[in-house]
Amino acid sequence: MVSLLDIIGPVMVGPSSSHTAGACRLGLLARCLVGGTPDRARIELHGSFARTGEGHGTDKAIVGGLMGFRPDDERLRTALEIMEREGLDYAFEKTTISDDAHPNTVRITLERGDRRAQMIGASLGAGRVLVTEIDGYPVEVSGNHDTIVLVAEDVKGSVARIAGLLADANMNIATLKLSRKERGGDAFMVLELDERPGEDVRDAIRALPWVHWAFRLDKVSA
Repeated sequence: MVSLLDIIGPVMVGPSSSHTAGACRLGLLARCLVGGTPDRARIELHGSFARTGEGHGTDKAIVGGLMGFRPDDERLRTALEIMEREGLDYAFEKTTISDDAHPNTVRITLERGDRRAQMIGASLGAGRVLVTEIDGYPVEVSGNHDTIVLVAEDVKGSVARIAGLLADANMNIATLKLSRKERGGDAFMVLELDERPGEDVRDAIRALPWVHWAFRLDKVSA
């Protein structure tokens, strides 16, 4: 099924929904993983992003997203200059992430204070995005829902406890995906929600003794 958004594209600054709107939304999702604008960022561009991204404003869009600018924010046009004025340490590289990676893929490694995170995501067209990896864990995050991502010890009852906290806050779970690298090791959980959780909900999850970290990824779809 073709949507109106697929035909006319998203409201945005820039010439390309894939290279600007989608790239900006990937930056917005990545910044959530460190709780705000990162002090340092390594941005590795793959495929079409690497070949034609600079001409289409991909570099400005990703940096703008990392600084919290939305796809329709006029500041995207001067995002690189704003970054330099703010004294932020951002580096761009061209790379090959994998043979089967989407042509518009980026790997973003961020540092903010003592928090470090890495995200791989792709811009699919018409402003749509898909995050495929966070800190080495395979995920599928579209940005179409408000989302909580967390890493916790693989203990019994953890899913039920977290689901209970969300239910107590009147939050409905749209999707829940759990992965782990090995039995007894850390587990990575992605919860897409129908409502935006407040910081109190996120903090309640963080306070669980077996949760290492938890972050809220705000909805970035149009």
